[in-house]
Amino acid sequence: MLILKELHYRLFPKNCNFVPGPMNSSPEHLELVLASPRGFCAGVDRAITIVERAVEQYGPPIYVRHEIVHNPHVVNRLRERGVIFVEDIEEVPKGAHAIYSAHGVSPAIREKATSRKLQVLDATCPLVTKVHGEAKRYARKNYTIVLVGHRDHVEVEGTVGEAPKRTVVVSSLEEVEGLEVTDATKVSYLTQTTLSLDDTAEIVAALRKRFPQIEGPAKDDICYATQNRQNAVKALAQEVDLVLIVGAANSSNTLRLVEVAQAAGVAAERIESAEQVRPEWLKSLRCVGITAGASAPEDIVQGIVSKLQSLVESSAVRTLELVQEDVTFALPAVLRA
Repeated sequence: MLILKELHYRLFPKNCNFVPGPMNSSPEHLELVLASPRGFCAGVDRAITIVERAVEQYGPPIYVRHEIVHNPHVVNRLRERGVIFVEDIEEVPKGAHAIYSAHGVSPAIREKATSRKLQVLDATCPLVTKVHGEAKRYARKNYTIVLVGHRDHVEVEGTVGEAPKRTVVVSSLEEVEGLEVTDATKVSYLTQTTLSLDDTAEIVAALRKRFPQIEGPAKDDICYATQNRQNAVKALAQEVDLVLIVGAANSSNTLRLVEVAQAAGVAAERIESAEQVRPEWLKSLRCVGITAGASAPEDIVQGIVSKLQSLVESSAVRTLELVQEDVTFALPAVLRA
């Protein structure tokens, strides 16, 4: 019996109120801990609102270059309202209403939109716009711009487009070691806004070691919401046996949350809906944490909570609040009520 108690102590943190049950069975009682903050950030909320207001004001169809945010629920709901998503801006009929996604676009895409006389609304997150501005500033100074990020991510593509001849993308310490620049005294770095805080810090430290005179942004490029959600997951990992991260497979910030949870030593699963909840995950568990990427709707989170509750005899739900967010971004003037 002492061995069983010791095993339960290791499996179930002290903050989980559990009643020991048979191993390898679903729990009779389950505690659910919801991370806060989670889900929509100010940039995502602004982008979705821009699309919704555009549909109301101009009527469908409204064209959006790329997914407005990386979440299938959001995209499908907007499609039902007459929104058409395209990857190539030249797919948009001349003179039509078009919206740039929250991830931003390159100057080349803006030029194409102008040539097609598109009526453009820009839903780029202001924090991404800030990074674009930094890229242009360093390019004017003839600096090599080292952009820390994922090459195939649409946000990185847009930032690189601001200074394609001066920008090099790195995503690992190995790539930092292999960097070659024309002038080591004129090097700068920027970062994608949705990266892992810890991984990025390591890469920036390596850049500073290789290029002691490197310049960077006055304020961290990784957005406040990314930082807050990653810190909340670290706190959550100390209290639960499993963390469920709600978000899409192409959501960078969601994937980073999975990595952060696993690095903190807790099991983590990414899911997109209640239908993906697997009852076997709950075997021998008494405490499950839930968070959501910055583009995941709250109603999807609540659906997952309900699904988990349906799998056990009793449950309790509490919130682990790390910080309150009160950031908002203004809509384009033409859409303000």
